[in-house]
Amino acid sequence: MEIAELIREIQAGSEPAQDALFTKLSGRMFILCRRYVKNTEDAEESLLDGFCNVFKHIGSFRYQGDAAFITWMKKIMASVCTKKLRKKIPFQLVPETAADDVPMQDDIYNNISTREIYKVILGLPDGYRTVFNLYVIEGFDHKEIGNMLSISVNTSRTQLMYARKLLQKKLTVNKSNHEPTLSK
Repeated sequence: MEIAELIREIQAGSEPAQDALFTKLSGRMFILCRRYVKNTEDAEESLLDGFCNVFKHIGSFRYQGDAAFITWMKKIMASVCTKKLRKKIPFQLVPETAADDVPMQDDIYNNISTREIYKVILGLPDGYRTVFNLYVIEGFDHKEIGNMLSISVNTSRTQLMYARKLLQKKLTVNKSNHEPTLSK
């Protein structure tokens, strides 16, 4: 069944359509949740909370294509994950000195697998990882990130800059060792 049809049926109150949508998109949304929270259990909980929010608010969603719906869902999932991060542990921004003296190299990402990059991103400190995911992967702007995380636009920009530097540093170490390095 197509997403548009599932949405119409869910809006009409169909629980089997909710199950079908969950089955269709849960794997994709779990990966998104896992990028934000470090452990599988928290990612699963975030996924379920996110789908609950999707189903709660789907009545007000106006279908304009699958891509618009997926983007809407991603925003909900990212919001649920960032709220979980703030609740579970005080959201701590990493001091700027954590990535000092790392020269930026544009070609660092060549010849490194997606899996290695994913593991290194998961190893970033919460503040860096969250801002990096929201900006680079989800496409939020710094103002939106600031509102979501209750931080200033400049703090969001700084966290992103240092996330990129630290990511590059870790990937450089990985490239030399040929093994993922998750140390801070």
